Amino acid sequence: MVWVVGIGVLVGLLMVASGVGTLRTGWVVPSARRHVARPKLYGLGALLIGVSILLQGLMYFRVLPSVPPEARYVGGNALLLGGLLLVALSQPRQRGGSVRADPSGS
Repeated sequence: MVWVVGIGVLVGLLMVASGVGTLRTGWVVPSARRHVARPKLYGLGALLIGVSILLQGLMYFRVLPSVPPEARYVGGNALLLGGLLLVALSQPRQRGGSVRADPSGS
């Protein structure tokens, strides 16, 4: 179990580094460049997601002071969902939301 949490901490650190890099320079990871229209929102979202994952791992290893489990659950999920919302808002809008029917009737 320790190695799973340790990998989570490493992923959290990578997300924090990606978020800080995007906020400071506007650079976006190459695999996400096509999907990002607002790099600052994307960077802030990545930062929140990384902090959420990192804090959960640090609390597991008891590096941070103990907090009630309910506060860990609610706080971690609020950070994670807030980050996911910001990443979703950083994507370009879809234009022409209606789907046209095939005129041939097939």
